[in-house]
Amino acid sequence: MTVWADRHPISAAMLNPALISVVLATAAQGYDKESDQGMPWAMAFIVAPMVLHRPTRQALPASTRTHLAAWAGQHPVIRAGFPARAQALADAVKEGTRFGLAHDALALESQGRVRSTFRRPRGFKPPAELDQILRKASLTGRWLAKAESPATVFAVLGVAP
Repeated sequence: MTVWADRHPISAAMLNPALISVVLATAAQGYDKESDQGMPWAMAFIVAPMVLHRPTRQALPASTRTHLAAWAGQHPVIRAGFPARAQALADAVKEGTRFGLAHDALALESQGRVRSTFRRPRGFKPPAELDQILRKASLTGRWLAKAESPATVFAVLGVAP
């Protein structure tokens, strides 16, 4: 990882470990809500590029009724760039996961699953863009829980664990 002081200010703001850990925790909550089990840790590497990349986030479906393969087929440009975005965010996802585990926002379970232990404080109203990111993270967690397996998700999006 790049030393914190050497990071570009925009990168430091949008890829900071606290933000990524909350995004992952929110996705894990959505996954758990849909499947009654923790989110496979490998899915963290799918969630981050989906919700942190604005064009991808804005193209996500409004509900989980849309099948992932159908969505990917409708957005070939986003799908084509997804592997590079996922690879570019891998270190930030690892750092965000470590931060979330260290600060009790995430918990590891058996079989490599992640559960959220994060609870948004009552009355907290996030800024508009953060609110959109967190809403899409929850949707993405629920959406990914409907996929047959993590391997299917990775294949549809053209990435490998």
